[in-house]
Amino acid sequence: MYILGISAFYHDAAAALIKDGEIIAAAQEERFSRVKHDLDFPRQSIDYCLREAGITMDEVEYVGFYDKPLLKFERILETYLSYAPRGIRSFHQAMPIWLKQKIHIRETLSKELGFRGKIIFPEHHESHAASAFFPSPFQESAILTIDGVGEWTTTSYGVGRDNRVELLADIYFPHSLGLLYAAFTYYCGFKVNSGEYKLMGLAPYGRPKYVDLIKDNLIDIKDDGSFKLNVDYFDYPVGLKMVGKKFSRLFGAPPQKPEATMTQFYMDCARSVQDVTEEILLKMARHIHQETGMENLCLAGGVALNCVANGRLLREGPFKDIWIQPAASDAGGALGVALFVWYQYLENPRRVTPGQDFQKGSYLGPEFTNDEIERYLKEIKADYEYVPDEELSKRVADLILDQNVIGLYRGRMEFGPRALGARSILGDARSPEMQSIMNLKIKFRESFRPFAPAVLRERVADFFETDYASPYMLLVTDVLEERRKPMPGPDELDGLLAEQKERLRKEVQELREVNRIEDAEKVEKMIGNEDYLRFRTIIHQVRSDVPAITHVNYSARLQTVEREDNPFYYDIIKKFDEMTGCPVIVNTSFNVRGEPIVCTPEEAFRCFMRTKMDYLVLGNYILDKKKQKEWKEEFDWMKEFTLD
Repeated sequence: MYILGISAFYHDAAAALIKDGEIIAAAQEERFSRVKHDLDFPRQSIDYCLREAGITMDEVEYVGFYDKPLLKFERILETYLSYAPRGIRSFHQAMPIWLKQKIHIRETLSKELGFRGKIIFPEHHESHAASAFFPSPFQESAILTIDGVGEWTTTSYGVGRDNRVELLADIYFPHSLGLLYAAFTYYCGFKVNSGEYKLMGLAPYGRPKYVDLIKDNLIDIKDDGSFKLNVDYFDYPVGLKMVGKKFSRLFGAPPQKPEATMTQFYMDCARSVQDVTEEILLKMARHIHQETGMENLCLAGGVALNCVANGRLLREGPFKDIWIQPAASDAGGALGVALFVWYQYLENPRRVTPGQDFQKGSYLGPEFTNDEIERYLKEIKADYEYVPDEELSKRVADLILDQNVIGLYRGRMEFGPRALGARSILGDARSPEMQSIMNLKIKFRESFRPFAPAVLRERVADFFETDYASPYMLLVTDVLEERRKPMPGPDELDGLLAEQKERLRKEVQELREVNRIEDAEKVEKMIGNEDYLRFRTIIHQVRSDVPAITHVNYSARLQTVEREDNPFYYDIIKKFDEMTGCPVIVNTSFNVRGEPIVCTPEEAFRCFMRTKMDYLVLGNYILDKKKQKEWKEEFDWMKEFTLD
């Protein structure tokens, strides 16, 4: 029996296909449409899932949609009515698409798919709960789902047993931890539903100065982790922005402009809301443990992607084990609803292998064969070399050792926001320069953003303060103390700042001598911004034996790699370890800022040529940047990005 799950029309539209309970395929629409967080009907994702299974829609017996559109519409109408006449502009923008499309999901699905079978509509957080529990390695567990908002629910907890999930309690809109975090994402100059992980990465540079201000004015937190927001400070219930003027007056500054130079104030805001989020999650976990008596916890919903908080839950929480859905946001709802139909609606039995989840490493997306890759490379007249399997991992490890940056495109694409070794960019974690090189010359993103380590599962405790498996890069832990290097004290930092200012003054003089007046004025502004200079000085300090993956607070977002999940990827790291004694490399997603992770060989080659990557691995083919012909595009792509 084939069951198709779909999520769409809010953000991270996706499709997933299961066969007799086994996950066959899953993918986000953004990977095909190239629109980041694409919310439209996932036509291309559905087509891919059907191709992967070798079937047509005629062979699909059930379709599941990840929430209840009518219940969501009820919430939107009631919210607008309760705030009227405030929010009239937002109402006029929202209603046409609801009345034309979103409210008619059943008809849309039937029309788009040509499907006349049964369509199932669980609630949004039931889909999240199903996505968390059913692929997990637990026969029973507690479940916690937290996001911005589903229909009415923003947070829920419950239990999963065998083939059923049951939600026991909810927190309702407008009280939302996800939307509180999104409000600060907006306030600090990042994009909502996209930039929350940037806020998380910025937080360690800040101080928790505003925790009490947040708790005294914005949110009332109870001992069991339940909470209420003071909605007077927020604009999101019916407005076009996340926060209102009262919010800005409370903090004494307007929202940060996108791309503006980051200041200590916004770093402190990021740290403060991160600390509040972690406090709430820990209180929730203790309450859920007490109420359910379960040893294990499953997590889903967008807030479950906060890997810093997840790390604290594992270390300090009451649960023996936790499992987090790798596609925890709305994309995972497509998988959740398909599994919900199979287990809960159709009452099929569920069998568990202890210690082994059913997510297949989250390698659930499309794969291109060597023949397909070679046809493309011949078509564009690329220079390439075929390397057999038995030699390829050693060649890639050698290239990393020689300080090259490698684009790795091999096997099935990952489902979820993390690159896990199939669509990844790799580098040497021991290199002091690698973080800056990758951020500014490869990824074209903010310089403060940390990179993730990929480490051999059996060696993780040799470098990090954990021996826990983290295959999906959803946990943050600390680098071992003996591998850390001390950060400069106040006196040393003052000296480093003085040196940096002197270098910048010389740069200004050189720019003026060649009549680059505008650039010189920009650098002069940097010299006068003490916060920014201190920030950049701290960023570039060597903090450990593996500086490229060590964040300012000695933390790292960890991916542990086992051979059973991805033999080729594992062998690269293993051979690098044999040559260097270091079982850790840099792994970041194969994309640049503003674009989804690459899906096709063409997208991989284009990203390779647009950036300063040194080598590209496409299947069994290696491409050397120096041997490729000059890359030209019809528009100046680099002007699309503003660098620090």
